[in-house]
Amino acid sequence: MSLPQVLERIAAAAARAGRGAGEVQLVAVTKGHGLEEIERYVLRYGDFPLGENRVQEARAKIAAWPEREWNFIGPLQRNKVRYMRPFSLIHSIDSVGLAEALARRAEREGYRPRILLEVNVAREPQKHGFTPEELDVGIKRIGEIETLDLRGLMTMAPLTDDPEDVRWVFRELAAMASHHGLKELSMGMSNDFEVAVEEGATMVRVGRALFTE
Repeated sequence: MSLPQVLERIAAAAARAGRGAGEVQLVAVTKGHGLEEIERYVLRYGDFPLGENRVQEARAKIAAWPEREWNFIGPLQRNKVRYMRPFSLIHSIDSVGLAEALARRAEREGYRPRILLEVNVAREPQKHGFTPEELDVGIKRIGEIETLDLRGLMTMAPLTDDPEDVRWVFRELAAMASHHGLKELSMGMSNDFEVAVEEGATMVRVGRALFTE
């Protein structure tokens, strides 16, 4: 699948849900791919946000294309918050403590990070994020931090051969966001992004599907 084909599928999924294709942003996940591959499979098709989940790998790529929009999508350790300023959006704030550490660093550097809170909707023990039960308190406390710009929620659905099996995950995250008045929903990856769009995703994080002929 190529990037234009992914965009076509996003548009078709949006139409099935009575939405416009412009309501969904593709975040092209470039982790694990070199500069030449990124040029060939992503950059040639337009100006899409690029998603990275490892700080060291991201820093080299940002240096190559500082003018691009970069999103941080992976697990973030507190000792790495000092590297977050180049990212226009951080998808993976998974605790109040991490948010507070980011806020302290941002205040020292004089900027206001845009963030999403990661929610472990399916309660998978190996994954990061707030549980649904923790989310109300997390949103209240993080929403009170003036240094941070809380935009919405993010989740990673369990891996499955049939995307229909995880539709409920996206539906629940959308309900949580609506309940709290949050507009951005980062959900859906290469294997399930169409179902995520049908359930209200405003951003889909697609990587593997882009880097194929």
